[in-house]
Amino acid sequence: MTREQEFEELRPLLFSISYRILGSVTEAEDAVQETWLRYAKTSTQPRSVKAFLSTTVTRISIDVLGSARVRREEYVGPWLPEPLLADPYQDPERSVELADSVSMAALLLLERLSPLERAVFVLREVFGFEFAEVASAVDRSEAACRQLVSRARRHMQDGRTRFEADRRKRAELAGRFFDAFREGDVAGLRALLAADAQLVNDGGGKVGGRIPVHGVDKIARALAATAPPFIRIGAALEMHEVNGQPGAILRDRDGRVINTWVLDILDGRIQTIRSVINPDKLGHLGPVADLHAIIREKNETRRRAT
Repeated sequence: MTREQEFEELRPLLFSISYRILGSVTEAEDAVQETWLRYAKTSTQPRSVKAFLSTTVTRISIDVLGSARVRREEYVGPWLPEPLLADPYQDPERSVELADSVSMAALLLLERLSPLERAVFVLREVFGFEFAEVASAVDRSEAACRQLVSRARRHMQDGRTRFEADRRKRAELAGRFFDAFREGDVAGLRALLAADAQLVNDGGGKVGGRIPVHGVDKIARALAATAPPFIRIGAALEMHEVNGQPGAILRDRDGRVINTWVLDILDGRIQTIRSVINPDKLGHLGPVADLHAIIREKNETRRRAT
């Protein structure tokens, strides 16, 4: 097997490690590419290719996260991870850990950890690396890594979000929600929201609201006023799993991405609705719509109708 083949076989794992550390598809892809460049330049063959590549991508991701956290502190409005439509790495023995760890809620909890805590938690708790492997990856002692994992685990458990376990029930409720959303059905939306529901929009200060919306009535009315005007000018709302949870992609008439939606569902109600509308976070999904142009068209259509 050539080095390139070895690398490509492990690429899904490397991306999945990096994405969970960084919360960014584009930065994770860059970290994986840099890992390949370093591997290709290595003069000697590593004893364990998996260990070498996992260590390399982890260290690169920790370095990137340090500067990314500074940018996030200056971010305008709520910050959300870049939406991930499908996790490329699958392991039947760790399917539950993998699914939970890629949710928006889990990635936001990981933001509370230091870069080092985040890395060791991801390697150990999500991907099941042995402590010796984790210690080698982050250049710390096994004892130090055990402490880091223990501290990170406490933080994660304190704020852990529970989800509806039954995928069929989750999908059925999401279908009802997005039908009501398309139709601007305030009563239908209100009936599906939890009493303490919240709506969070990540527009990066470029578009959308900067403050989360709380309360069933406010959220239902905000949502009911959102989709129908776009659909009247040709937009389409496509249901799609986002970060392992029920969600959707809103596209313009030419198929360009306007934004993504993802739902946290528990006990037959929607707890949190998260929308990523910042165009800088959508490019990996395909061509991105010019939202300002769409809004102008929407307003002009409404003006002519009245």
